[in-house]
Amino acid sequence: MLTILCLVTGFFFMTVNALAQEVTVLSAEDSVQLKGATEKLAYERGDFLPIKYKNPKKAALLSAILPGLGQAYNEKYWKIPILYGGAAGIVFFIDFNDNRYQLFRQALFAEIDDDETTINPFPNLNEQGLRRNVDYWRRNRDLLYVVSFVVYVFNIVDANVDAHLSSFDLSDDLSLRFEPTNQTFALNNQNYPAISLKLYFK
Repeated sequence: MLTILCLVTGFFFMTVNALAQEVTVLSAEDSVQLKGATEKLAYERGDFLPIKYKNPKKAALLSAILPGLGQAYNEKYWKIPILYGGAAGIVFFIDFNDNRYQLFRQALFAEIDDDETTINPFPNLNEQGLRRNVDYWRRNRDLLYVVSFVVYVFNIVDANVDAHLSSFDLSDDLSLRFEPTNQTFALNNQNYPAISLKLYFK
């Protein structure tokens, strides 16, 4: 029995020694090449995609210089037509309200001056009615100026937030799981076993 045990042990060590001699030690350069090849293969298989992190300050500065430029830097190109479409709508309504304001303003001047050659184009409106229209259209125009400034600031904030979010991991590797664990707690100088539940977020 002892002889068989010695033979088995000897055979085991001989096998391990032979396998050890088959192992080739890689140099540092070979290791880097192997790692690069492995990552390339994983990328081609779609195991992971390279993450491009954006600079929030640069994105905000670009949007401040030219609205939409920060969105292009963040590669959110679909936001640019929405931004400029909204801006075009605001410009249109600013111009419309300003034209109405100027029209009623001239009509008011024609109504209150003593020149008989100037005629109020709105005969159904007296001085008070004309003043109400002047105030209304001017207020709408000024409010749209404020809205345009808000949109401009929102464009900068949006580019900044998008750049910040580029550093967040939104891959499929994110997971949330519960796992029971065994623990002990001390009570009256004695340890008692307890079961707890741990929350793991990856």
